[in-house]
Amino acid sequence: MTITAVTPATTRVGIVGVGRMGANIARRLREVGYTIAAIADVDRTRATDVAAELQSRAPETLAGVTAASDVVLTVVTDDAAMRAIFAPTGDSLLAGADGRVFVNCATVSPDVHVEVDALARAAGARALEACMASSIPQARDGALYLICGGDETAFERVRPMLDSMSVSLRFVGGPGRAAQVKALVNMLMNINTAGLAEALGLGAALGLDLEALADVFAHTGANSRVLQTDGPDMLAREHEPYFSAAHAAKDSGIALALARARGLDLPLAAATKQQYDRLVALGFGEADKSAIAELTFPQRAVHA
Repeated sequence: MTITAVTPATTRVGIVGVGRMGANIARRLREVGYTIAAIADVDRTRATDVAAELQSRAPETLAGVTAASDVVLTVVTDDAAMRAIFAPTGDSLLAGADGRVFVNCATVSPDVHVEVDALARAAGARALEACMASSIPQARDGALYLICGGDETAFERVRPMLDSMSVSLRFVGGPGRAAQVKALVNMLMNINTAGLAEALGLGAALGLDLEALADVFAHTGANSRVLQTDGPDMLAREHEPYFSAAHAAKDSGIALALARARGLDLPLAAATKQQYDRLVALGFGEADKSAIAELTFPQRAVHA
């Protein structure tokens, strides 16, 4: 079967969800020549602002986004938001969706991706998971790592667009599979981040030179990617959000739900989620996940 791949010259792209990640993906795609035909967001002002910046438009309905687009890329917050934009009735991206491809980038429960795949097929469309294992600068620079799953024909059709968004991508299987892999990526990342916060917090309590301690970690088995990305922010108490504490709590919860469904006990993941839930309850939900150090360092906000 011949698959006609998308090209910048022939493909109109809609974006639903233009927060920090979605807006920067939109900027990147326009930069490499794609027409950003329509933009939507729960924050109407944000949608119109980004649309004006990218010389696009912001339809008042989700159906209007679908009508204007060949490919619709979604970057929404959670399961409820995903179900809302793909509602089987009322205003929905599924209205008039025949022939469209939906590329869904948010980290949501695998079962929701399976639901969306079935709904898209029933509407004559196709759905693809393109879960992002990167952050805001990578979204802007087209350097995401994308974990893809769902309809493989849709994957091949939109692969040139995904290549423009990413430095690397991997197709891992049918509906829900990419979301499973992404849940495990974030579960392990969150455990590593919580462990680093505890090690540095204990080092601070012992009066150690924390920069020297971090350097020792970097040259031993204690090294990790989060040491590079989050360690300096923990020491400087700079928690500008690249991946929020609220998202860390949500994503650890997705992994734990997968574990429970298969009768597994994951005590480290459970303890990490409890820490992030506590951080959110203390008002740090919109801070970066590195703010978990506020729970472990002596004489910081939580201990003051």
